Amino acid sequence: MFIALITDFGTQDSYVGVMKGVIATLCPPAQLIDLTHSLPPQDLYAARFTLLCAYPYLPPGTIFLVVVDPGVGTGRRAIAVQTSRGFLVGPDNGVFSGVLDQAPTVNAVELTNPDYWRLPHPSATFHGRDLFAPVAAHLARGVALEALGPAIQPESLLKLPLTMPVATATGYEGSVQYIDHFGNAATNIPASAVASGPWRLTLGAVTLAAAKTYGEVAPGAALALVGSHGFVEIAVNQGNAQQMLGLKVGDRIHLTHL
Repeated sequence: MFIALITDFGTQDSYVGVMKGVIATLCPPAQLIDLTHSLPPQDLYAARFTLLCAYPYLPPGTIFLVVVDPGVGTGRRAIAVQTSRGFLVGPDNGVFSGVLDQAPTVNAVELTNPDYWRLPHPSATFHGRDLFAPVAAHLARGVALEALGPAIQPESLLKLPLTMPVATATGYEGSVQYIDHFGNAATNIPASAVASGPWRLTLGAVTLAAAKTYGEVAPGAALALVGSHGFVEIAVNQGNAQQMLGLKVGDRIHLTHL
């Protein structure tokens, strides 16, 4: 059984290693996949996007353990969700909303049964160690989802408010939804919006020609293209678009069909 981890813990401290230790203690055969531990701290939108992009590429049955949890220790629910392809374990704060918009929910429970926690009274600041990692390990061992706590209605799961792209007379208006390690900015405009012909992108006073890949423009030049994640992307060949263009999440962009 595979357990895929997404956190904002970084690798400087022992938090990730401790979670893996808990899983290894409870389910030694589990195979752990580190999707990322370098998300910006408390960035729910980055966690949502990262999970959405990674979800289709892992084996069926994978348990996705996502711990980006600024509400840890508060009244926010701890949940596990079964989908058609596997399980989602983590806080009910919207990090799963991208996947759940696309993948049907088979069942969902609130994690209230302490028999499957590390301790009867988890740390108020480290549910990743004391609650979510043990639950993921027990699921990997074959424990039934229903044993973990009472069922909850899938429609009650929290969704993050999102700005959706809007069709215009000449194309689309959208926004930047994620910026990766290279400084490439993924917009919320899907690849399907540019499938019919040539296009360009405008942000502020900057206009970017569309290309198929980074190397079609000179090193240091900015461009627009469809990224491997399936969204229109702003990039700089061998450079950093975030720094060069001063980009940030939420920036408005305009796509024009030519």
